[in-house]
Parts: sequence; structure tokens; C-alpha cells
Amino acid sequence: MTEGIISAPAEGGDTLSRLEQEGEIAADYLEGLLDIADLDGDIDMDVEADRAAVSIISDSSGRDLQKLVGRDGEVLEALQELTRLAVHRETGDRSRLMLDIAGYRAKKREELSELGAKAATDVKNSGEAVKLDPMTPFERKVVHDAVKAAGLRSESEGEEPQRFVVVLPA
Repeated sequence: MTEGIISAPAEGGDTLSRLEQEGEIAADYLEGLLDIADLDGDIDMDVEADRAAVSIISDSSGRDLQKLVGRDGEVLEALQELTRLAVHRETGDRSRLMLDIAGYRAKKREELSELGAKAATDVKNSGEAVKLDPMTPFERKVVHDAVKAAGLRSESEGEEPQRFVVVLPA
């Protein structure tokens, strides 16, 4: 008799379907937001590095979507948190969903990767630690990854919102 025995699905497949569900919930929420704001945009969903990734893209110049990015991505950060809350409300689980609007975060990731690589080169050449300007958690993560790829290590120091990355010599 097999009562009480439940076979769990494969961990990888279960995680992927959970992240896809997060993306679908987020897309529905964001489509409603775009409708309310009367903005045009297409929603693209993906799974990147064990998190749901949702992008709002536009066929036109994307100037309207820049309103949703805001100065230095402040509105984008707020919308990401609201979207995560909408996912949490539906699933009961904390979401690590990443939101990008009009390619802002992708461009920022590229710039920050270059900054991290340059800082790592400076540290290798000088042998002294380099402190970078304060950054958001997303920005610090990208820089930490770039420094690690360059073969060095880095740490975050300070308190939010003035938390910053320090690139350390080997």
C-alpha cells in the first residue's frame, strides 16, 4: 500500500515551473499597470540565474516607458518591488523577480560590469583596495560578479542607502 507516500517532482523542473508562474503573475500585473497608465509596451518573460525576469519593451522610441524608469531607475525599482508584492500575494512566496523596462537594467548591467572590471584592473596594478560610490543591491551584485570574474574579491560596506563596494587586492 502506498498511502501517505508522495513522490516529489524533480527539483529543477519544479523550480522552473515556479519561476515561470512568477513571470506570468508579474506579466498580468504589469499589463494591468500599462493599461491604467495608457502606455504601450510588450512584456517579455524569461528565467535568468534562478529568478524570473520580466521586461517591458516598446516598438516605438520608448520615451513613454522612460517614465516608468524614472531618474536613476528609481521608478523602476519601486515598480519591481510592487510587482514582487503582487507575486507574493498570489503565491505566498517571496519573489526575487527582476524587472527591466526599455532595456534600462540591461544597459546598466553592461556599464557596471565594465566598472567592476576596470576597478579590478586598477587594484591589480596598484595593489591597493578601491572603494566605489554607493550603489543599489542590484548594482553591487553586478560589480561583485565582474570583480570575481577578473579573479579578485570584493565586499560591500556601509549602511543602505550609502552601501558601497570595495574591491580588494588578491
